Amino acid sequence: MISNFFDFIDLHNGEERKEKVAETIKTNISFRGSNLWVLACAIVIASVGLNVNSTAVIIGAMLISPLMGPIVGAGFALAIYDFDLLKKSVKNLLIATVVSLFVATIYFFFSPFKEIQSELLARTSPNIYDVLIAFFGGLVGVIALTRVEKGNPIPGVAIATALMPPLCTAGYGLAVMNLPFFLGAFYLYCINCFFICISTFLIIRYLKYPVVKILNTKFEKLIKYGITVLILVLIIPSFYLAYNLFEEKKYRQNVEQFITNEFINKNFTLIFRQIKFNSNPKKIELAFLTKKFTDEELKLLNQKLEQYDIPNTELNIKQDTKDLKGEILNELGNQNKILSEKDILINTLQSELSEYKIDNTETIKEISILFPELKDVSIGRHIINPNTDSTKTMTVLLYQTDDTNKEFDKNKIDQWLKQKFKTNEIKIVCQQ
Repeated sequence: MISNFFDFIDLHNGEERKEKVAETIKTNISFRGSNLWVLACAIVIASVGLNVNSTAVIIGAMLISPLMGPIVGAGFALAIYDFDLLKKSVKNLLIATVVSLFVATIYFFFSPFKEIQSELLARTSPNIYDVLIAFFGGLVGVIALTRVEKGNPIPGVAIATALMPPLCTAGYGLAVMNLPFFLGAFYLYCINCFFICISTFLIIRYLKYPVVKILNTKFEKLIKYGITVLILVLIIPSFYLAYNLFEEKKYRQNVEQFITNEFINKNFTLIFRQIKFNSNPKKIELAFLTKKFTDEELKLLNQKLEQYDIPNTELNIKQDTKDLKGEILNELGNQNKILSEKDILINTLQSELSEYKIDNTETIKEISILFPELKDVSIGRHIINPNTDSTKTMTVLLYQTDDTNKEFDKNKIDQWLKQKFKTNEIKIVCQQ
């Protein structure tokens, strides 16, 4: 039963002749003539795809790229202890890397479009998942390479392991002098190269390809220790970056829950949101169409952040609609959302109108009770000296009486209006 199981998963079944596999690998190592031209063209295509944010173009560049050749050659050479072939593979990989960086840098330097697209940004923060993709993609690639029937895994491996886009992104980083972009993208490229090489090494050793040179035990151990150290050097930062990615996603989920529970479910119209995860303290910036919050409400909302497991964060609700107009429209444009500018204009006009509008209905009802001798009362606010630095707003009461000779205590209503509207700028005018 057990022997049948091992026969079922045995990689020796359907294996190509070892000599033919070795010849194929050695042929694809060199970067001269047509291979170099194909590489340069693929780099330009991938750079254009990243520049215009086209996934289809990037995939096309990955399919025609010959970068896998020297990487697989290095893993193969290491597995059979052919150090001459290893040197040749490393040399050609360095040539390919330098040429690719040079072409990508030149392209992005002269490109008029230097905005950071999502396809570029995706190649700047590698993590442990990229390690897994490179390793298992490399396994699939070398297994397919050693088969009589190659099948169709090779194109999929070229797409999955994605050697070309990080190199182009690194070139973009050099062109715009953005060191974090260059380091992040080049780190991803190194991860892909190294773990494809390691997966090739493991499969070739498992298939027992004949070694070119017999090494003593001490030297074999040295090679194994060197590989282990390199694995740790490349893999430890990826764990840290994966942890940061997990923490950021968890943080953003908590923020979304907070916004939904505290604002959306209370029917407040949210028109702007921005989460600044990398600042210290972190910041949540929001703005609403009509809702205004008091200082006490803002303090309470900031205290509630801890309840949603949102530590070290400052909630900032922007309430000046005039200043927000441009910022809101720009943010919505970046997110490819459409919000009519008319809504923001209406809200701005409503805010301005509220500075001069008085709720006449209730006030006039009170006046009719307190001062029944007044007729046809109207109240409004009036701007004094609008074209000078000493602009003031005055509350004006207009009235009529049935009998113009009837005595009327203006001082009494003046004091009442000052108390009612909390202002000393009161004017009472009789309409004739």
